[in-house]
Order: sequence, then C-alpha cells, then structure tokens
Amino acid sequence: MTQFDALLGTDFDGRLTNDPEDVIYDGLDNPAHRERVPGLVELMDDAAAPERERFLACVALTTWGEEAGYRAVIEAAAAPGKAPWYDILIDRKFSVDNTFAQLAVAVADSDDIAPEKGTADRRTAAFRALVGIADREYFDDKLGEILDRDTVTAALGDIRDVVERGVALLSVEKPARFDLATQLVDLAAAVATVDGAQAVELATTVLSAAAHHRPLVHALTIVHRVQGPEGEQFGEYVMAVGDEDVREQAKRALEARRN
Repeated sequence: MTQFDALLGTDFDGRLTNDPEDVIYDGLDNPAHRERVPGLVELMDDAAAPERERFLACVALTTWGEEAGYRAVIEAAAAPGKAPWYDILIDRKFSVDNTFAQLAVAVADSDDIAPEKGTADRRTAAFRALVGIADREYFDDKLGEILDRDTVTAALGDIRDVVERGVALLSVEKPARFDLATQLVDLAAAVATVDGAQAVELATTVLSAAAHHRPLVHALTIVHRVQGPEGEQFGEYVMAVGDEDVREQAKRALEARRN
C-alpha cells in the first residue's frame, strides 16, 4: 500500500476506497483524521510525489482546517502557474486550470472546523489570497458564492482591487482566457451581503466594460440581495442594457422586490 492509499485511499474504518473525496469529507466528522495530518503534510510537500496526490493532500488539509493546507493555498496563489499541481485539472468549457476553484471550495468547507482548530484567521487569509488572483485565475463560478459574510467584510479591499484590475483587463485586446466579467460580477454579488451600495458600484463598473448576457444574468443576484433604491435602480440598469432574455429576467426580479 502506498502512502497515498493509506492516507486518502482508505476510509476511517480501514476499508479501501476509490474516492478520496469521501475520505476527506468523512474526516470533518471524524477526529481520527488528525492522525493522518502529519503524513498528508509530508506528502503535500514532497517534490517527488505525483502532482495529483500532492493536490489532494492539500485539499484534505485545507478542508480539515489545517494551517499547512492554508499555507499551501496562499503559496499557490502567490505564484499560480508555479503551483506543483497547476493544470492537473482542466475546465472543459474554457480549457484553463481548474485547481483554484477546488481549493476555494476546500477553504469554504472548513468553515466549522477552522474555529475549533484555532485557524480561522488563516482561513480568511487563504480566501483573501484567492480573491487576489480572481482577475487572472478561473474559479468556475464558485468563489463569489462561497464567500461568507465575515470573509467578505475582511476582503472588501481585496475585492475592490481585483475588480479594478479585472476591468482594466476587460478593456484590452486580449482579455482573460475565461469569462472574467462574470467572475467579477459574482464577487460584487458577494459584497451585496454586507454593502449593497458598494456591490452596485462594483458591478456597474464591470458591466460598463462588458455588458454581455452572462454577467448581466449573474448581476441579477445583486438585484435580489440589495434592498432600497440602490437595488431598484440597478435592476432598471440591467434591464436597460440587457438583451430580451435579460430584460425579462430583470423584470421578474424587480417585480419580486415589489411584492
């Protein structure tokens, strides 16, 4: 049995499994996962180990709220293309790296266990590091949706900065390799949970550079979340610049606000 098989190919009852994800999520409710942490740290940091195994070790450690997992996420975000597992997962639609999307989910899934382990601050730092590369790396529509209110509050400055950089990229001849506008709108929608006016400002900035169908549809989340005149006015804006389908969806969103 290899080190990987012992750590993530065997469940906590000692049975072999072909799905490391089951082991990872079972570990959230099983304190026995702590016994596997040292081995997973060793595997994750082993330059000679297969990239897939190192990546899954990082996902496990991060999901389990371990400092080593957050450290690896932060280091990967500091130099994305140099992460040992970069490009081992490829998004089918855009043919770009999909590992950061999975790491973001792992950080999100550690929301309950991180406080128990005293690593909540490191969890926030990992999320902020991921937000900081959202103008360059693909998150498969996940990042904006999984940011909790406390993290959004801590990362407001990071979100504003990345939206500003992203909008600049949308204006160049060779924009991002993926749907950057929608990814930025999703971050603005996350801000709507804590600051409606700022969310509308950020989303409007993005849409002024890329008022395409998909980001406009995602922007309707802000119409639903932002109370008061800002949300109403933003809904009217989306209706004015959108195509027929967007206008119909915006109309329904505005009607839902008024009922």
